Amino acid sequence: MGKVIALANQKGGVGKTTTAINLAASLAVMEKRVLVIDADPQANTTSGLGLSIDGAGIYDILIGFKNVKDVVKKCPCVDGLDIIPSSIDLAGAESELLNIEKGANRLRMAIEEIKDNYDFILIDCSPSLGLITINALNAADSVIIPVQSEYFALEGLGKLLNTIKIIKSKYNPELSIEGFVMTMYDPRQKLANQVVNDVKSHFGDLVFNTIIQRNVRLAEAPSFGLPALLYDAESKGAKLYIALANEVISRN
Repeated sequence: MGKVIALANQKGGVGKTTTAINLAASLAVMEKRVLVIDADPQANTTSGLGLSIDGAGIYDILIGFKNVKDVVKKCPCVDGLDIIPSSIDLAGAESELLNIEKGANRLRMAIEEIKDNYDFILIDCSPSLGLITINALNAADSVIIPVQSEYFALEGLGKLLNTIKIIKSKYNPELSIEGFVMTMYDPRQKLANQVVNDVKSHFGDLVFNTIIQRNVRLAEAPSFGLPALLYDAESKGAKLYIALANEVISRN
């Protein structure tokens, strides 16, 4: 049965989608069966893996228009990687879910149907704490929290951790924190090193050893619909996400 991991941080621009794309691709090339679910209306994970954002996807599952098995797509660039795409339609799902029975539980029910087909299921959450993100956290076994190595890094983390606590008490008592991954790290900056030390002092062993550095190839790859390891396998970014994937595998 697959491990369901949500990637969440309500603060935007922290490298969450970059981590979803590249961690999923890295796990897949390491011969793990992987599904990535794009639960963000911006659909950047969908386009970043070379899929159209115009077809059926997670919105149709949440609202009940389609069965989950009908919207799973094969990634065109990575063998062993499947995707449930997103689209702008997902932006309207928040209000619609309020009027649907078990609206906070729709994604969990859908994933249960296909969970045995995968080793890892990654959910890229939107940068908010609305009903779609609640669906994702309700469906997840654990959460990876990307934290940028910059000023205000810890800003808003308290709110996210409180939301996780509420989800555990109301819906999903088994939910745990898989780990914090430091992103956008520039080793030349004194502040970046201070932020990394602060996060490690707060969260200890929950912080992954792999730190994702700023990397041009990593930033360029999504515009070509490719993960970094296919855009430039020798790039620093590609190698770091392979290292992160190894850590995730070893923790499980």
